[in-house]
Amino acid sequence: MTPKSILFPIAFFLLLVTTCVTAQTAPLSTKSKKAAALFTEAINFYDQKDYMKAIRNLDRAIKEDSAFVEAFILKGDILSDQQYPHEAIVQYKMGIAANPDYSPVLYYIVANVELMTGRYEDARRDYEKFLGYPDQQKEKQAKARKNINSCSFGISSMAHPVPFKPVNLGDSINSPYDDFVNAVTADERQLFLTRKLPKPHPSSNESTEFNEDFYKAVKPDSIWHKALNIGPPVNTEENEGALCISPDGKYIFFAACNRADGFGSCDLYWSKLTGSDWSAPENLGPAVNSSSWKTELEPDATWSIPVNLGDSINTRYEEMAPFIHPDNRTLYFSSRGHQGMGGYDLYYSRMDADGKWTLPVDLGYPINTYADEITLVVNAKGDLAYISSDKLGGKGGMDIYSFKLYKEAQPVLVTYFRGIVFDKDTKKRLEAKFELVDLSSGKTVSRSSSDPVSGEFLLSLPTEKEYGLSVSRPGYLFYSDHFELRGESSKAKPFIYNVPLQPIRVGETVILKNIFFDTDKYDLKEESRSELAKLMQLLRGNPLIHIEISGHTDNQGSSDHNMVLSRNRAQAVYDYLILNGIPKDRLTYTGYGLTRPIDTNDTEQGRANNRRTEFKVISQ
Repeated sequence: MTPKSILFPIAFFLLLVTTCVTAQTAPLSTKSKKAAALFTEAINFYDQKDYMKAIRNLDRAIKEDSAFVEAFILKGDILSDQQYPHEAIVQYKMGIAANPDYSPVLYYIVANVELMTGRYEDARRDYEKFLGYPDQQKEKQAKARKNINSCSFGISSMAHPVPFKPVNLGDSINSPYDDFVNAVTADERQLFLTRKLPKPHPSSNESTEFNEDFYKAVKPDSIWHKALNIGPPVNTEENEGALCISPDGKYIFFAACNRADGFGSCDLYWSKLTGSDWSAPENLGPAVNSSSWKTELEPDATWSIPVNLGDSINTRYEEMAPFIHPDNRTLYFSSRGHQGMGGYDLYYSRMDADGKWTLPVDLGYPINTYADEITLVVNAKGDLAYISSDKLGGKGGMDIYSFKLYKEAQPVLVTYFRGIVFDKDTKKRLEAKFELVDLSSGKTVSRSSSDPVSGEFLLSLPTEKEYGLSVSRPGYLFYSDHFELRGESSKAKPFIYNVPLQPIRVGETVILKNIFFDTDKYDLKEESRSELAKLMQLLRGNPLIHIEISGHTDNQGSSDHNMVLSRNRAQAVYDYLILNGIPKDRLTYTGYGLTRPIDTNDTEQGRANNRRTEFKVISQ
């Protein structure tokens, strides 16, 4: 389930030279019978995967004939196969030196290995040499031209590096094995990772099989505590991978293969956290698992038909490890199809005003290198990124690092609202639904819920927007709040406080924090619609309750003027509810002007709090 490294090109010429030897369709480049015999034995050893003996025979063959091109090529193939690219390049180059016109494809092969080791100048030169020969395979010509662009891009990127100072997350997170970062919650108190561990072998202490499980580390203070296996029912004896988490930390989504309820070889699953326990994973269903496109959760908890992200993101090559930031506008992903430095590079793209993704931008060197960069996760604030790498030293295998993400690649700042929902009277912690609405568009941008056991919630709040929030639960009056985050891109702080819900009871009052009027006017503003919809939902769901709608002002202006203004504002809400089907006999309205302040009138904030619309339950 973890990303596979790109293997070095192997055995292309092995097929060619094997054909030459076994079918006698063309003579070898050597005239030495002893060298040819040693070469044939080397091929047999290679077929048996006895690479040491194969190389020993090839060295003896080359000693017999120092211009034996096929021997150099086969030795290069074996070294490539065994992940010794620099040594393979030496052998390929010696084969070219022995006969520069032996085969144009040899230039293509050595250029591929040079590109994969960051030798951009050499690779570009050898690709161009290959393209200088006519009548080559068109697919290889196309790849050579693409890779020449990668060479030029790599040279330019290394000449203009981006800021990158990775910090290893330490022994609490990283192990001697491969550790891959998956997700971090909006408050950065939980980090999820995949760890690749060897399976116990029944007959020896060594194992070539691995199992991938999810681990979670928590940071209740300033340091990460030791990552722990999240256990069953999510983790099994089979592999799980590609985990992502909802910003509130309540849902995880991941890939698992060959399960009984699967629709294909590998499907996507989800699990919900209740208290400290994860639910049994559920398949996301055929709408999602029929493809690898983007899908969204609908209000009725079903998944929409997937929508391809389009040509600006997807290429004819592979795109992997997508991460959509909680700002809902910035996508980070890995690809080997866009212009990059070779292999898989990390990119970012932004959603424009029309909902289209912009052309991806390479994150740059040294975040990206000639090797494969696959996974990137960015915190809610957008200033810190997490990456997995085996190129930076570390504890062993792939380790997880954090680094400050440079400004141009940062998403929109996201802050968060965290706390506990509880019964105002009994203090019992409650499960409740959260709905966050962009007041300018009326669109619901987030739905969440507090934990059924702990009552805890975590809600992401992208900045540069104005939001209305409602918290609701059957049997209770809803709670509303208002977040004005425009102009907060550099200074937004988390909102940390608790939400008391009031049982539906005669005499209880709710401040409607998302009812808006222009100064000294009583025409309802468009931004009020989401709050009015919540009020209508409450009334329709509880047909026996009757309410009084009241308007209130600060102490600016005359008492008579404020009394009339407050009454007119209350009537505007009253009229809207009746117009939308609420029986008038369930409603009354009045204005109290400046007579019932809830805060001081000596400050602007206090006066703003006093300018409000409320409703009170008067019977049920």
